[in-house]
Amino acid sequence: MHRSKGLLDEGRGGIARAVMDQPVDPATRLRRGLLIVLSSPSGAGKSTLSRMLLQDDPLITISVSATTRPIRPGERQDKDYHFVDDVEFDRLIRAGEFVEWAPVFGHRYGTPKAPVKAALKAGRDILFDIDWQGTQQLHAEMGEDLVRIFLLPPSMSELQHRLQTRGTDTDTVIADRMGRAESEISHWAEYDYVLINTDAQRCLEEIRTIVAAERLRRARQIGLVAFVRDLIGPQH
Repeated sequence: MHRSKGLLDEGRGGIARAVMDQPVDPATRLRRGLLIVLSSPSGAGKSTLSRMLLQDDPLITISVSATTRPIRPGERQDKDYHFVDDVEFDRLIRAGEFVEWAPVFGHRYGTPKAPVKAALKAGRDILFDIDWQGTQQLHAEMGEDLVRIFLLPPSMSELQHRLQTRGTDTDTVIADRMGRAESEISHWAEYDYVLINTDAQRCLEEIRTIVAAERLRRARQIGLVAFVRDLIGPQH
């Protein structure tokens, strides 16, 4: 499926507008937006907690990635993913339209740059459901706006149990995911926060605490210097 219209065009139009048109608390206009990364091995709860966080906090929107994998039943183009073929994905890489991209299980995924920059400028927060490869690239590109959270399973046996009970993968796929899990977990020290997901609701509360604190960082408060000068005078 080759798309005649590149994501750069969409990013400056439809995609960016979708991000910009979300309701915003006026207070968020006093700070830069936040890029929130949730990473984990498959089965450790990343997708579940992402959905819970989005439902819980209306100021956070999900990043919609481009991917070369086939569309699945129930998925919608430009809503769940921007589905493109390899030729288009290569063009997007050459044009520098991704803030990060990485191969995952035989396909490629990438985050369009334009809507991310628009959201940051507007004081909006974006959630990224990406792996350690994408996180490294995002950190190199936009590290000052990034908060990296890694989710660990309580044990490897529990991780395997979760993969088996969700009923979406064959035994071969589960074995492959378990084989990759150790490699993915080995990157835990590259993240700002590391949580052990023993209980989804408890883990959600910990993520909410992290997000609340990061929103209040001094460096993200727009106009704070001018406010303090007005408060105590320019001589200080």
